[in-house]
Amino acid sequence: MRKTIKSISLILALLMLAVILPGCSSKSDSDYKYIKDKGTLVIGITQYPPMNFYDENGKLIGFDTELAEVVCEKLGLKAEFIEINWDSKEVELNSKNIDCIWNGMCITEERKENMSISIPYMNNEQAIVVKADREAEILANVDGLILTAEAGSTGEGKILGTIADDGTEDVSAKEFFANCEYVPADSMAKALMEVKSGTADLAVVDSILAVYNVGPGTDFEDLVTNMDNNFGAQQLGIAFRKGSDMTEQINKVLKELMDDGTFADIAARYGLEGVLLE
Repeated sequence: MRKTIKSISLILALLMLAVILPGCSSKSDSDYKYIKDKGTLVIGITQYPPMNFYDENGKLIGFDTELAEVVCEKLGLKAEFIEINWDSKEVELNSKNIDCIWNGMCITEERKENMSISIPYMNNEQAIVVKADREAEILANVDGLILTAEAGSTGEGKILGTIADDGTEDVSAKEFFANCEYVPADSMAKALMEVKSGTADLAVVDSILAVYNVGPGTDFEDLVTNMDNNFGAQQLGIAFRKGSDMTEQINKVLKELMDDGTFADIAARYGLEGVLLE
């Protein structure tokens, strides 16, 4: 009899444990709690002026850099920036090497399926960059030319068709560049360098980066940005792990900063007032 009572007690204890554990697991699965407990938000970036880049003194600056620091301060966190390979951004995120991607990232349907993404905060589009003295020649016919874009970027996705046209474009990038020889680059900056050196005829990069980095007074003053072809409208967002409750926390602070003028103040320092979302 005593053995039977002990067996029943053991079974009841195991059943209670089974009920309690899911609740404990749910709490420990909070991405926000995980990050708060660390006290640091690890942010994956690439060098992408004017969003994240180093000034002449080696200090990391940029619109996204400054915005992330302000948001983290409001959440009682320290912002830690780590350079990543953009093509491996989702692997870095899911392995918890980083906690978010905050680096001029365009929101796409595929990325929304694989990650939790903040409210959009800035407009963007894809621009063609060519040597200024070849602009008319190249844009008249791109067939047979060497084309480059950053691996894993929205530009590459539009060129290859892995990012589908959505009706916001006047010209399909996949069709426009169908007869080009496409060669991916490690970064948008390297894509510009390929055009400058002549190893590529043209590059497709984010307009935000192109306008800031190309033309008179820049390191690419012999290049020109062309946006005559509308390859589609994009918006920028901040990516977290799929299902992350950190996204909600970030969204609250972003809305506060949009309302109190902080967004506009930071944007003005980098000439980005015209592309902020209303």
